[in-house]
Amino acid sequence: MRAPLSWIRDFTPVDAPVDAIVHALNQLGLEVDAVEEPGREVLGVRVARILDVVAHPNADKLRLADVDFGGGQTRVVCGAPNIEPGMVVPFAPSGATLPGGFTLERRTIRGEVSDGMLCSAKELGLGDDHAGILALDPGAELGDDVRAVLGLDDVIFDLAITPNRPDAMCIVGVARELAAHFGLPLTVPEPEVDRDPAVTTAVPVAIEAPDRCPRYLAWTAEVAMGPAPAWMQQRLVKAGVRAISNVVDVTNYVLLEHNQPLHAFDLDRLAGPGIVVRLAADGERITTLDGVERPLDPSDLLICDGDRAPQALAGIMGGGDSEVDDATTRILLEAAYFERMGIARTSKRLKLRSESSARFERGIDPDGVARAAARAMELLAGVATARPSTATVDAYPRPAERARIRLRTSKVNGVLGTDLTDAEVIDALAPLGIDVQGSGEAIEAVAPTFRPDLEREIDLVEEVARRVGFDAIGRTVPKPEHQVGGLSHRQHDRRAVADALVGLGLAEAVAIPLIAPEAAARFSAVAPVQVANPLRAEESVLRPTLLTGLVAAAAHNAARGQSDVALFELGRIFRRPVVEGALPDEREAVAGVLAGMVRRAPIEPDRAVDAYDAVDAIDAVVRALGVADVRIESASAPGFDPGASAHVVVGGEVVGVVGALDPAALAAAGVAGPAVAFELDLDGLDAAPRVDRQFRVLSSYPPSTIDLAFVVDDSVHAAAVVRTLRAAAGDLLEDVRCFDEFRSSQLGPGRRSLAFALRFRAPDRTLTDADVADARTACIHAVEAAHGGALRG
Repeated sequence: MRAPLSWIRDFTPVDAPVDAIVHALNQLGLEVDAVEEPGREVLGVRVARILDVVAHPNADKLRLADVDFGGGQTRVVCGAPNIEPGMVVPFAPSGATLPGGFTLERRTIRGEVSDGMLCSAKELGLGDDHAGILALDPGAELGDDVRAVLGLDDVIFDLAITPNRPDAMCIVGVARELAAHFGLPLTVPEPEVDRDPAVTTAVPVAIEAPDRCPRYLAWTAEVAMGPAPAWMQQRLVKAGVRAISNVVDVTNYVLLEHNQPLHAFDLDRLAGPGIVVRLAADGERITTLDGVERPLDPSDLLICDGDRAPQALAGIMGGGDSEVDDATTRILLEAAYFERMGIARTSKRLKLRSESSARFERGIDPDGVARAAARAMELLAGVATARPSTATVDAYPRPAERARIRLRTSKVNGVLGTDLTDAEVIDALAPLGIDVQGSGEAIEAVAPTFRPDLEREIDLVEEVARRVGFDAIGRTVPKPEHQVGGLSHRQHDRRAVADALVGLGLAEAVAIPLIAPEAAARFSAVAPVQVANPLRAEESVLRPTLLTGLVAAAAHNAARGQSDVALFELGRIFRRPVVEGALPDEREAVAGVLAGMVRRAPIEPDRAVDAYDAVDAIDAVVRALGVADVRIESASAPGFDPGASAHVVVGGEVVGVVGALDPAALAAAGVAGPAVAFELDLDGLDAAPRVDRQFRVLSSYPPSTIDLAFVVDDSVHAAAVVRTLRAAAGDLLEDVRCFDEFRSSQLGPGRRSLAFALRFRAPDRTLTDADVADARTACIHAVEAAHGGALRG
């Protein structure tokens, strides 16, 4: 937003140096992007009157203009088509300086001497208009400095207004902030409108979508179209708005001054007469002022005439059918308040953004609608000889209620680290238009309707901070009454899982949760959750498993020459909700993928990854969490090799899957070599029983180790035999593991041999052969009874 200092001074007498004003604006949160002084380089340019215009004898497109600049007369060569005798214009004589450091000299152009030049708006740095010479006020004194006549001695602040401060998107709003900061009065005069008793036209208003249009004011007037006066055009140009006509310029002027978008319809081009505010019909279209025909959606809000024909996109842009032009004699002035999000959605969908939509979507003042309309009529009376109607239709069925917020001085000081008194807090808020009463812990602040961002106590604390000045608030160390911070048990568990996997040599990866439907189908039988507005059309579902992203990461590495990878991810997976219309069921999981080779040479030969590497990772996770009763049971799973995959079962519940990945699924994902994987439901593990973590004194006595091999049916799981051995061996058993599997026709069909290493140790003595023999016998009998196993000699 561009805010000229001269315009700000209409409402508050700011006379501080420019640097001080810039510092104040930055402290107030109205960040200054740039400061422009358009007249700094304009020197020596005078007001002159054209006395005569004659053709150039040697050029068809050039003419000779005799000018009177107050101190004499001279002749210049000019190519502008709009010059004519009697016109008052900016004249830059020889020696004058224009923006860019360009100093004029007497020149001969096509055989004729030109003693300077006549200037356009662009040449004076007032805009991009280079079509003709700038016309000055006919009453301007000849010879006067153009800087004073055009206000080129002004300062323009280019401000970056944050989205939560719509009140600062206008000159009055900026003036209010500066007045409060410098302790100056803010004067916003009430508009004075002389209604013409002879003009009584009133246009009925029907609001069919009151939730989208809480207020609509319609006011008619008779006008005389023409250009706006120079002072108004100059202010609009400084603010970055092109001058069009007196009526349109007034609507833009009030928008910039009071933050209230207005629109002027040609009343004689409206059917009815009447205004209907309604939602668009499916398939309806409108041609806007920019000449583009736009398709409408049923959620778009329209301003229509009495025949319900669309005349404007509410709050965004008017239509071409009722546009004011040079032939307009009667106007209907619209001033309204539209619901923010509706304007934002329509503007975004149509890719149509205007000064009006930028303000409506942030939130304007619903109580300021009538005041802004009156200001427009006041200006129109002066610049378009307007005769306002005595009848005004203001549909405002439910006036906006001002937010009442409880504020505590202790809260302000606690957040800011200050020692402000009640009076200082109240004095900081009052100049901002906030009504404050009470004291201590019972201050009540009533926010003005032009501040939709003030809703909670913390919002007022921020306002106090802005007024005190962030640079004036010292640094303090918080002193909480109770200990805060620290990790929760869940967070500790997540870190333990990550540390365990990193300790095994896996690297953590982070994948995007949006994936392609076909990728989800490779590793999950669960129907994925569809995304209503995906970032990419091909990634339109939420991941039901972490394996899709990890396999894609392995493929990405393999494509770049790194086929040996070990990756894991801690993240959320998504399942369809149980209740229709509810949010997706989110579960936290950990998964890992290992691909390629395990490089161990020369310590041991390199080998391809196998399912036992993934089982080791699961063992590390459950050990880190201290989960009890974990079993690995053979089972098939989507994306896994049916002959080399298993479920992870805890307490009788399946909490994960582990095994070798299916070569077909790997090929589809772009991974050529072998790969194994695992995935665990961490939410399920959280609810699982945990081992009793008791300290056990390390024994200084030697262990005794025995090996037992049993011939069992193929249906008997090694893990089941391990559990049986642990239960039968007693307290002396320190460790048991399966170290060999053997198959042979000599063992019989459907039979295999499983060999186990059992390590015994006593805490207080060296075990005897008899101690170990008793435990060995108990283990053999237990396996024979539980699994039908036979001890293999």
